[in-house]
Amino acid sequence: MRPHSHAEAYDGRSPFPQAAPRPAVHTGQVALTTAIVLTPFLALAAGVWLAWGNGITLTDLLLAVVFYIVTGFGVTVGFHRLLTHRSFTARPWLRATLAVAGSMSFQGNLIDWVAVHRRHHAFTDRPGDPHSPHRHGAHLGGQLRGLAHAHLGWLFTDRHVPAERYAPDLLGDPMMVRIARAFPALCAASLLLPFAAGWAISGSLYGGLTALLWAGLVRIALLQHVTWSVNSLCHMIGNRPHATRKHDRSTNLWPLAVLSFGESWNNGHHSQPSCARHGRGRRRIDPSAALIRLFERLHWADHVHWHTPGDLQRPRTVASIHSLRTGTSPTSAVPHLTGRRNGARRGDRRRPATARKTRIWPRTAPPTSPGGG
Repeated sequence: MRPHSHAEAYDGRSPFPQAAPRPAVHTGQVALTTAIVLTPFLALAAGVWLAWGNGITLTDLLLAVVFYIVTGFGVTVGFHRLLTHRSFTARPWLRATLAVAGSMSFQGNLIDWVAVHRRHHAFTDRPGDPHSPHRHGAHLGGQLRGLAHAHLGWLFTDRHVPAERYAPDLLGDPMMVRIARAFPALCAASLLLPFAAGWAISGSLYGGLTALLWAGLVRIALLQHVTWSVNSLCHMIGNRPHATRKHDRSTNLWPLAVLSFGESWNNGHHSQPSCARHGRGRRRIDPSAALIRLFERLHWADHVHWHTPGDLQRPRTVASIHSLRTGTSPTSAVPHLTGRRNGARRGDRRRPATARKTRIWPRTAPPTSPGGG
């Protein structure tokens, strides 16, 4: 059965039709996902309890902010805008650096992350979307169930997204494959580096442990839930100033703009997925777009797809969005980009490298949570 066979009959309000039966989720996969999701959250609770009695040191706070910024931009600029939507091209060293930083966010290896997010754009808020909050219908109970599913419940389901179909360009990139395989080691580094920095700065083991708590586990928990909020809240709560495709219910949610580095301008993103800026308008803070602009001025990034003045002055129609979308065709092997970029000639498109079957560790890893919604 084609994965989008039910989408044509979907009315936009009913629960999603049941997909074909799948094998039961492997117990080891559930245990791994539970550990990745639950451990940082428990650390967050422990951190609140410790801070209530002892406060938090300036060193721990600064380290947490630094690691949050580095890994957060790795997800938003690296995983999302560069690797998923190819909103710009980057020097090889910058591309690799962003991929490594994103991998340290504990959100899965980069190839799985990109594949899931491209599928999300291909089937936004309709059957086939890995994490739509509308999958259980429009009634209150269904909306609450859908919100829980979109936030983190979908991580515990066995809905494999084939990278061979949705990310063949990355499977054909040896550097990206190596970084994806190094995901477990990069997760370990994401915890060891704050511990080492805290120990070195404070000169005590206790200082290293508190840095591990705040700049390691608590930072990971916060970034995870901000990313998942884009998947859940930013498809249910907020405003929709820009037209999108049928059934797409992406929203802009301004309170998350800073913490998400601009990803919560999700409606703007879904109206033009390949654009490097999600916040359409100067008043919409988009730190990720500002960083890409800096990379462009330093000549570390080029072929950046920015909004034109006309894009900011008029609302998008569904027809114009259709010509600018990323991954809107369920039958496409890769969600190709459209539209012109700064410095690009007409017809200048990079074709994805030929896919080849490449094993990414672990083969049975749970699906990952994409940023950017």
